[in-house]
Amino acid sequence: MSIVTILVPALNEEQGLPATLACLDALDPPADEILLIDGGSEDATRKIATEGGLTVLLSPKRGRGAQINFGVLQASGDIICVLHADSLLPVDAVEEIRKAMDDTKLSLASFTPRIAGPSGTRWGSTVHNWLKTSYIPLLMRPRLFFKGVRLLFGDHAMFFRREQFLAVGGCDEDVVVMEEADLCIKLARFGHTRMIRRWVWTSDRRIVAWGRWRANWIYVKVGMMWAMGARKRLADHYPDIR
Repeated sequence: MSIVTILVPALNEEQGLPATLACLDALDPPADEILLIDGGSEDATRKIATEGGLTVLLSPKRGRGAQINFGVLQASGDIICVLHADSLLPVDAVEEIRKAMDDTKLSLASFTPRIAGPSGTRWGSTVHNWLKTSYIPLLMRPRLFFKGVRLLFGDHAMFFRREQFLAVGGCDEDVVVMEEADLCIKLARFGHTRMIRRWVWTSDRRIVAWGRWRANWIYVKVGMMWAMGARKRLADHYPDIR
């Protein structure tokens, strides 16, 4: 049976982390290993995670891609699930991960994101999140699209085989936004990518901070810039990078 490691890259996540810890504690079956990879938090993130029973490691370099790379190197699992610190997995996530990765033609998968907050689900942004997994590769990488590659993103709780991740060189640490989309392209050499039909609940905090219309415009703009090769300039157009 596959060993599953859940990897939580985090930076100053003391507000959202308690709910994520409760979610991880409720997993049935439990994950074999849970690692929180901290990027140098200046709040109580590490304290909360340690008291919650997680193994906490300090990444030598800040940035989600760098933290993921460091965490994968430390992980003992042969399947890695990257979970944002403000997202909640379904209770049977580990079973679903193992079941999905039994398909040897699948190189990378994720859960289906549902963006929500205290006022409920933000269906407009949620549906757009689903659609962009298809329309960006269809418009910008049609050859990969018709091979079954979809672009998955960080708030989808994506998962992959550790061996294949290392074989492609992991995340590009110079890409601080949409590093997961880059990973989809790299892992396409091993098979297709897809969302499975189980919710991962992700916080709407950015939409609250930016406003609904501005948030979706940022997502579209950054996605198109990424597709056209402007990877190093994405940080200038994406507030609150973690």
